Amino acid sequence: MTPAPHDAPAFHDLFAAQSRLTDLVLAPDGTRLIASVQTSDDAGTGYVPRLWEVDPAGERGTRPVPGSGAGDFAPAFAADGTLLFLSGRTSAEEGGTGDAALWALPEQGETRRIAHHPGGISTFATAAHADAVVYTAALLPGATDAESHARLLRNRQDAGVDAVLYETGPVRAGAAEPHTFVLHAEGTPVNVGAQGLAGSGDTALSPDGSLVASTRAPTDRTPDTNVLVVADAVTGAERHVFSRAGHHYYSPAFTADGSALVCQRQREETYDAEWRVTLVAFDLTSGEETDLLPDFDNWPWPGRAVLSPLPGDGTLWFTGDERGHCPVFRRDPDGTITRLTASGAHDSLCVTPDASTLYALRGTLDEAPRVVQLDAAEADQQPAFLTPAGDLAPLPGTLTEVHTEADDGFPLRGWLTLPDGASADRPAPLVVVPHGGPQGSWSGWPWLWNPWPFAARGYAVLLPDPALSSGYGQRMQQRGLGRFGEVPYQDVMALTDAALRREDLDATRTAMAGWSFGGYLAGRTATLTDRFKAIVSHGGMWNLEAFQNDTDMHAYFRKIFGDPRTDRERYEADSPHLDAEKVTTPVLIVHGGKDYRVPVGQALGLHNDLRRLGVPVRFLHFPDEGHGIDVPTHIRVLYETMLNFLDHHVLGEDWRRPTLL
Repeated sequence: MTPAPHDAPAFHDLFAAQSRLTDLVLAPDGTRLIASVQTSDDAGTGYVPRLWEVDPAGERGTRPVPGSGAGDFAPAFAADGTLLFLSGRTSAEEGGTGDAALWALPEQGETRRIAHHPGGISTFATAAHADAVVYTAALLPGATDAESHARLLRNRQDAGVDAVLYETGPVRAGAAEPHTFVLHAEGTPVNVGAQGLAGSGDTALSPDGSLVASTRAPTDRTPDTNVLVVADAVTGAERHVFSRAGHHYYSPAFTADGSALVCQRQREETYDAEWRVTLVAFDLTSGEETDLLPDFDNWPWPGRAVLSPLPGDGTLWFTGDERGHCPVFRRDPDGTITRLTASGAHDSLCVTPDASTLYALRGTLDEAPRVVQLDAAEADQQPAFLTPAGDLAPLPGTLTEVHTEADDGFPLRGWLTLPDGASADRPAPLVVVPHGGPQGSWSGWPWLWNPWPFAARGYAVLLPDPALSSGYGQRMQQRGLGRFGEVPYQDVMALTDAALRREDLDATRTAMAGWSFGGYLAGRTATLTDRFKAIVSHGGMWNLEAFQNDTDMHAYFRKIFGDPRTDRERYEADSPHLDAEKVTTPVLIVHGGKDYRVPVGQALGLHNDLRRLGVPVRFLHFPDEGHGIDVPTHIRVLYETMLNFLDHHVLGEDWRRPTLL
C-alpha cells in the first residue's frame, strides 16, 4: 500500500480544524433545540464554543442563536423557556469579569447576567417548573460565600501566593473546593454544601425547585465511595444522604412528580470484584433504593438517564455500549427494556413534553456526531438526521468488522478501517489501536485517536475491544478481572491475528499504538512480543507501583493492584517496567506535563529505561496538556509525529522531524 504524497493536504490538519458538536438541549415546550458547537480559533490554540439553533422539525437549517456569541457554552432552558448558558463575556456593559458566569437570553429580549462567582461557575442545572437554578462554584478554605471567597482570592493574589495546603485528599484538585449553590428568583445564592475536593458538579433540582441533589466526592475517611445528598433548596438543610460501601452514585435526576430520584450506581472494580453499573431509584419518603435494571447485562453508561416529563409515568431512556455501538434504550414502568436504535453511538438525550419523541447526538466511527430525531418507543429504528454531515466527508477509506474467538471461547470483535485502495495486490500496513479505559469501547466518533488520519496516510487501523471493554456483558469484565496485562493483551493478539488473515492487510508491516489504558497495553505488548515494527504509547502506565501512588485516583487503583509490599505477584504479573530488558521494538512516547490521571513520571520512567537499554525511543512531550490533547495545533503535531514515526519504522522511509518540533 502506497501512502498519500506528503505534500498533499494533510487529513489530520482538516481533522484538527473540524467543528465539534457537543451538548444538546430542548426547550420545555419542545419548540427550540439548541446545540453547542466548538470551532478552532484562527490561531489554532483552542476551540471556541458557540450556540446554534436546530429546527426540531428538520425543515429549516441551523443558525447561530441570536444574541449569543463566541465563548457561550453549556446551554440549558429555564422553566419559562429562557435560554441559559455559561460564558466568560468581558465587555463592560455586560458586567463580564472573564470568569464563566451564568447568563440568561430570552427568545425576545436582551442577554443579562444572573449569577457570577469569583473564579467562575463550572456547571449548572435548572428546575422543570420553577424559577430556580443550581450551580457549582468553588470556595477557598475559610470562605462561606462569593464575597468572602473573593476577599481571600485577592489576598493570595496580592501576596503572590499560589501554594496549596492539603489537609485531605485528593491532591492536585486545587486550593478551592467545589460547593453547591441554589439561586431562586430575586434571591441570594444559598450555599447548600461542599462537594469534596474532587467534586464534579453533579447536581439536579426537583421540578418545583424545593429540593436539590448533589454528589459528594470520596474523602480520606471514605475513599471507596461517594454519597448522594438531597437537601432543602431554600435552607440547605440535608434531607437524605444515600451511600453504599464500595459504590459511587452519579448523574441524579428527579422524577416528574418529585417523589423519587434516579441515578447511576457504580460498583468500582477491585482485584476480586468487577466493575458494574446500573440505574437505581431512591424513594424520597421511605429512602428505599431500588435497582431499575437488575437483569440488564450491559451498563447505562455513559450519560444521564432521561425521565419522562409526564407525572406518574415511570418511563425513562438511557444509553449504553453494546457490541461496538451505543444505542438508546427505553425502560417502561413494568421494567421492560427496548433497544430503540439499530446502530450508532448516542448522547445528549432530550425528550419532548408529550414523551413521544427523542432528540440526541449520534455519531459512528465513520461519521462525526449529528443531531437526530427518534421515535420514543419504536425498536431498532433508523434516525431522522436534523443536521448535515461534517465537511470531512468523504473519508479516506471504509469501515468493517473483525470477529474471532478468545482462548476461553469468548466471542471477540473489533472495528477495522481500511484505506482506499487496499487490496490483495496492494495490502495495507496495519496499526492496532486498543482503546483507553480499560472500561470503554470503540463505538462512536473519537476526537482523540481518530483512525482516519492513519487511513489517509495509507494505514489500516484495527480497533479491538478486548477483555474489560464495556458493551459485552459482565462476563467480559470477569474475564479480565485483576489481570490488566494478561487477558486484554491476549484478546488484542487474537483479533490482530484474525485481521491479518485478510489478504488486503500486510502482516509484515504492523504497529501498535494507544492512549491511556491503550498506551499501557502498547507498552506491555513491547515487553511480550517483537511482532510489531513500532510502538506508540500515549499517556500509558509503565511502572504500576509508582503509578498507583502518584495518580489522582490513588484509592481506586490501590484496590485493584493492592499493596506492593504484600501483593507483589500482581505487580510482577502486569507491570511492564519489570520486563524492560525484553523490549527491542522502537517506541514513541507521548505525554502531557499536566496529566494527573497518569502522571508524566510514567513516561519519564519508560523513556529512561529504554534509553539505558539502547532501544530506539522518542519522547513527544506537551508541557501544558493533560491526559488528552486539547489544542488544535497540538493535535496536528501529534498526528504528524506519529505518522512520520510509523512511516520510518513500518514502511522504511527516512525519518522526517515535524517542522514545528
